[in-house]
Amino acid sequence: MTRKRRMFDIELPEGQEAALRDLCKNGDEPGIIAINGGKALCWCGIAPRSSYPVLQRSRVARPIEASQAENIWFISCLYVRVGFRRAGLTGQLIEAAVEYAYAHGASCVEACPTEADGPSAERYVGTAATFRACGFTEIARRSPNRPLVRFAAPRARRG
Repeated sequence: MTRKRRMFDIELPEGQEAALRDLCKNGDEPGIIAINGGKALCWCGIAPRSSYPVLQRSRVARPIEASQAENIWFISCLYVRVGFRRAGLTGQLIEAAVEYAYAHGASCVEACPTEADGPSAERYVGTAATFRACGFTEIARRSPNRPLVRFAAPRARRG
């Protein structure tokens, strides 16, 4: 998957919106979206790790393998529209993202959620508790509040 512009290489929100539009126009799929009644309820950024070069440099989310495998996918962010939060949509979105990644050849899916309590700017990465409830296990911890987690489906499910 080749991307013309990378979401995390652009700092301004306007640039991110333009990058997202460009990705979609070029046929790249920057994630999944849940729509109900014509209204977008939530979105999950998911793609192969190699699509996010910033992860190579990240203190908390860098890969644990010595070489970067193309078939490891990463959930970069989650967003649930105001008015629909605390209804279990995040867990459903994570599960749908995992299914999407496996349907596109992923060998596993990783994320770096937060364990911080209370409202936080880091909530866009999801909570560790939600990822654990979806079957993710911790594979590394480089920060007290940000575990690196992985979902590795049993071989029978990957098929």
